[in-house]
Amino acid sequence: MLRVALTGGIATGKSHVLDQFRKRGVPCLDADLLTHGVESAGTEATQAIAARFGDVLAADGAVDRQKLAPLVFADPGARRDLEAIVHPAVYRAIAAGLRAFELLGGYRLAVVDVPLLYETGHAPDFDRVIVMACPPAVQIARLIERGMSDADAQQRIAAQWPTEEKAARADFVIRTDGSVEETDEQVDKILRSLLP
Repeated sequence: MLRVALTGGIATGKSHVLDQFRKRGVPCLDADLLTHGVESAGTEATQAIAARFGDVLAADGAVDRQKLAPLVFADPGARRDLEAIVHPAVYRAIAAGLRAFELLGGYRLAVVDVPLLYETGHAPDFDRVIVMACPPAVQIARLIERGMSDADAQQRIAAQWPTEEKAARADFVIRTDGSVEETDEQVDKILRSLLP
């Protein structure tokens, strides 16, 4: 089974493209959803996050991302500490999910949405990498549309590798600054290439 990573900066259209792969019958994993599981109540990671960052848990015992975000995006050292706690657990969950797809059988490829793939050094874990790309101004506009301030949007983008640096390392690049139809056509073209 071909292991394909889907990556790119925040607000570059990863969720839409992952959904398009799902609609085409490709099994998919979403690292952000797996992170929510890792940061749920009672997990080892959640306990470590609370020990490191203090009062960042919600009433239900899960990590409150609204409380945690200002702490980690304002301080690169704090962000590295958080990543050292969360990333190993998320990558274990990804490995387990891919193994499950293999055990189910019949799948020629699986796609995993991993926003910080290059930043974490895990690109070699995958057979192919697809990078989502659009200009930073488009990312900022999308984040503001989601309710984020301009300053917060810039801070989130600055915390990740530049899109063009990721695109230069990728096997495939999907440009998402055009129409939805143009994006979906690129998904179909990549699938034809991966599954000749």
